[in-house]
Amino acid sequence: MTSHRNPRHHRKLRAAAVVCAAVAVAGPAPAAAWAATAPQGPAAAPTPDPFDGLTPAAIADRAVDATRSADSLRMTGEVVSEGQDLAVDFSVDDRGSCQGRIGVDDGRAELRRVDAITYMKGDESFWRTSMTAQGVPENQIAPVIELVEGRWLKIAPGQAGSGDLSEVCDLDSLLDDLGEDEDRQGLTRGPDREVDGTPVATLVKKDGDETTTVSVAQEGEPYIREVVRTGGDEPGRMTLSDFDRPVKVAVPPADETVDLSRLDPGTPA
Repeated sequence: MTSHRNPRHHRKLRAAAVVCAAVAVAGPAPAAAWAATAPQGPAAAPTPDPFDGLTPAAIADRAVDATRSADSLRMTGEVVSEGQDLAVDFSVDDRGSCQGRIGVDDGRAELRRVDAITYMKGDESFWRTSMTAQGVPENQIAPVIELVEGRWLKIAPGQAGSGDLSEVCDLDSLLDDLGEDEDRQGLTRGPDREVDGTPVATLVKKDGDETTTVSVAQEGEPYIREVVRTGGDEPGRMTLSDFDRPVKVAVPPADETVDLSRLDPGTPA
């Protein structure tokens, strides 16, 4: 995949839109969730408070360490990147397996990765939107759509786009930015609340008219459970769940796949 702007990062966002967990802990990320709703109501903190006496930065440290140590997790939410609306519902583990759904504007696609092979199955709108944004000429788009329509595009290691897609399904790669702490200054602790029934502490960072809130589990491991951004140009939400649950990926039937090599070598995947 290629792009006219910041190609490496934009390829990853277009592929899965999942570079998200460090949005508030490590500072603003290039893509932020949109269509946010107000956080769930306040909730009583567990007694004793597991974070009693810790500064917001210290709570962030614990959340980062816990989230990075997870064997697997699920990310769900909606993001905007360079003017495109992206939606994601993705499960990924630390062995490079992943599966989920991706939306780009009105298009939708499924993605699976197992044994280092990536499979993508998108509708016409997904492929057309993606290829148009990458600068593929219109007269090359229709033949590609005809070839992949209703089928899984099989992308093997070394083929175009395989490197970025492997990073999308690499849990360590997705969470790399969580280790950066230079932007944690200015964090404050907000009111306790709940995310999907789990009590959480909130860490709040304000930057101009933009407010980013990270919710950290107060029960069990202090995982990052949700990131919400309000104000600014890109308000929204991303939720993390299903920590350490096995990710079971089914290989699509061979008669429902088409190898990337059948496409024109110059056509982005």
